[in-house]
Amino acid sequence: MDFLSDAIGSIRTGRSYARRVTETGSWGMRYDEFTGSGFHVVLRGRGWLITEDAPPRALRPGDVVLVAAGARHGLSHTPCALRELPPASTDAPGPYSGFADFEFLCGAYHLRRGRAHDYLATLPGIVVTSPEKGASWTTSLAELLVADLSAPGPGADAARSALVDLLLVHVVRQWLRDNGTVEGPYVADPVIASALRHIHSAPYESWSVSELSAAVGMSRTAFTRHFTRALGKPPRDYLAGVRLSRAARLLRESDAPLAAVARELGYSTEFAFGAAFRREYGISPGRFRDAPETGAPAGGGVNGDMLAAADSARGS
Repeated sequence: MDFLSDAIGSIRTGRSYARRVTETGSWGMRYDEFTGSGFHVVLRGRGWLITEDAPPRALRPGDVVLVAAGARHGLSHTPCALRELPPASTDAPGPYSGFADFEFLCGAYHLRRGRAHDYLATLPGIVVTSPEKGASWTTSLAELLVADLSAPGPGADAARSALVDLLLVHVVRQWLRDNGTVEGPYVADPVIASALRHIHSAPYESWSVSELSAAVGMSRTAFTRHFTRALGKPPRDYLAGVRLSRAARLLRESDAPLAAVARELGYSTEFAFGAAFRREYGISPGRFRDAPETGAPAGGGVNGDMLAAADSARGS
């Protein structure tokens, strides 16, 4: 089972955004929690990554900050506390002059419905990869994305989404290699990892906790306890999330009847599928399919520089 492809496929139910940001002098910004995944690629200059639970980390050109599941964080010209930083601006960017002390590229998928894929949620909240660890290719991908933002043409939305996808995939791959993990979700317990492979390879199966625990050679009680500790939710809830994430993707990418989608994901009836989908996404499957992600999300924080004005890059 290709967990990473499954995860990236799921966030495509949202809309991709990208924006070049330039800063000079004293600067700083806070990105509040959001539903989705995003990144920053440092293009020029030096700055600092600010988080709530770790010391400030110096950033230099080529570094990539991955926010796998929308964690709160900040960027600044100097080390500081996260609470000291103002929310990222939602103002439209001005003309790009080509001169700045610090320049970086923001990219993200923002989900108006649902939540980040469970695979991405198992990663550390903030991941940083650096050029010396094999991430120099990110500069080339970032330059392609900046060029497309600066001179958008036919297929601009498709190009943006493809490049955001590539950056997300390769940053996660690099982090997995650096940490000796080649498949996921990222859990240390090999027994739980085995159970996850069963779930992700056949989410349409009516897995019971007893069947999953037997498949990995563990008692039902011990399995439930270990699984919940590793993933933050019991097996049944995790399975439901995987099913519904795939259902959302099918609804956006195909015209299969709702009954067929329900059957493919293991629901006994279209009614049962619809009820489960509404609990997860707050909307019926039919309305979800008919109302694709469009427009920039409103609000401040990460919905500012990372998302709100993302379609208008400096220099574009």
